[in-house]
Amino acid sequence: MKIEEQQLKAFLLDSELVKKADIEKAETEAKKSGKKLDDVLLSLGKINEEELARLKAYILGIPFVNLEGEKIDAKVLAIIPEPIAKKHNIVSFKKTGSNLEVAMLDPENLETIEFIKKTSDLKILPRLTNVASMKYALSQYQKSLAAEFGEIIKGEGEALATVLKEPGGEADIEDLKKAAEDLPIVRIVDTLIRHAILQRSSDIHIEPTEKEVLVRYRIDGILHNAMVLPKQVTSGIVARIKVLANLKLDEHRLPQDGRFKIETPEYKYSLRVSILPVFDGEKVVMRLLPESSHGFTLEDLGFHGEALEALYKNIKKPLGMILATGPTGSGKTTTLYTILSLLNLPGVNISTIEDPVEYRMPRVNQTQVRPDIGFSFATGLRSLVRQDPDIIMVGEIRDSETANLAINAALTGHLVLSTLHTNSAAGSLPRLLDMKVEPFLIASTANAIIAQRLVRKLCGEPEKHVLTEAELKKLGERVNLDRVLEFLKKEKIVSPKAAWKDIPFYKPKPSAECADGYSDRVGIHEVLEMTPTIKDLLMKSATADQIEEQAKKEGMMTMLEDGLTKCVQGITTIEEVFRVTTE
Repeated sequence: MKIEEQQLKAFLLDSELVKKADIEKAETEAKKSGKKLDDVLLSLGKINEEELARLKAYILGIPFVNLEGEKIDAKVLAIIPEPIAKKHNIVSFKKTGSNLEVAMLDPENLETIEFIKKTSDLKILPRLTNVASMKYALSQYQKSLAAEFGEIIKGEGEALATVLKEPGGEADIEDLKKAAEDLPIVRIVDTLIRHAILQRSSDIHIEPTEKEVLVRYRIDGILHNAMVLPKQVTSGIVARIKVLANLKLDEHRLPQDGRFKIETPEYKYSLRVSILPVFDGEKVVMRLLPESSHGFTLEDLGFHGEALEALYKNIKKPLGMILATGPTGSGKTTTLYTILSLLNLPGVNISTIEDPVEYRMPRVNQTQVRPDIGFSFATGLRSLVRQDPDIIMVGEIRDSETANLAINAALTGHLVLSTLHTNSAAGSLPRLLDMKVEPFLIASTANAIIAQRLVRKLCGEPEKHVLTEAELKKLGERVNLDRVLEFLKKEKIVSPKAAWKDIPFYKPKPSAECADGYSDRVGIHEVLEMTPTIKDLLMKSATADQIEEQAKKEGMMTMLEDGLTKCVQGITTIEEVFRVTTE
């Protein structure tokens, strides 16, 4: 089932789909890059995916199918497990007796066909399809999951253990244990978590209301309603999560925090659990942390241009302090871990004190704070300094004691990384002054301050649009467009003679792959370097606005300006940038 390149070339010429000159040009390119001829023709736009798939199907004598708009039976779809279908781009779409028709992109993938044949005990009939059709078919797995969830509730509703004897009554610990082990409850919690992982959620919210339980998933920073569950399952679900996280089953009046791991052949996640008593019961929030997540680079996170150079320059300094600022969930910890991974060499000793330890890093000594036994950031930091570290990461500076200890550690020859909750890079300097840190100590230790937010990335093929005069005028009221244009020309994103009336922006275009036109997130940043003039302003107790104004004169790109740069590059949209920046 392999197509030789000469064979493909001959059929392309016979079918007159591609001109001879274009094939010769593509062959030269393929030899240079080491790519396949068909991949080069696609990238050059000489043939589209459907034409190529149909031609391959004709050469191999395999029928071509287009599944776009086709509703696949959930039971037939489930014959091939979702992780295998997504990894190998292969979907089962029709079963007739003992024959199973499967659509695939790669006709050479015989191993997967053999595997499906063994596990399903059916005769496999391969069919070729194109990328758009495959994306549409794969998107139906999510729908079948929702259907599966409905079946648990409907099919086993009778069997669900109703723990509360009467409304408002207290359940004893034995009843709670029984409910936590009840098979339908176990299936509900497992399905909730699996559904969230497959949708790439960062958090699961389970919120009891007066008559039902609302489940919401945070996907790419935005909460989405996932499903509504009957009220009688509340106690069972909370008890099950408490058992998994090793929390007290009979404690309903105080908040509790815990964590547990979930591991399957396809994924490995650590879940951080927070339980809070609310008026209608207990609200559960689970943060999903992928343990197998690959390391990022600063470029992957969205740093570029002078901000990237400034950051690289400052993390190479042997001592001082680098701060990441922004609200909760703005990716500060990920930025610091990325910096740590760059600094994590055999010749250095890195120690961290965190609440909680979110990602595990090899060769890094990570410590978890335990306020319940008096082990806080401040007490932990005191001990860390005695552990002969070269680099220290403090999860968060929350009070004046931790701030002063971190500053002293930076003064005594350590590189200190930490986070702070402020809205802008310049705003973190007055915040440290509020924490009773002396201005001259901040001036002599702070190397760079990063402020950031996360914006959703456009996916698929977004729509281009050019702003009208009125729209540009409105945008100009919120951001200095001349400065942004200067940055765009400096980084060669637009031509030196470009004007705003010619520069396109982008709008999301919903597709089968991404329902609202967005997928994943990227950071928008500002990096404030502590230059002599900024230090001078700090000593004079200048306001955050005065410090920012001076930093901008010295070439700092603000978060809003960085956001607009990414809009022009087609990474995100103006609406997204304004949604996350509060200026």
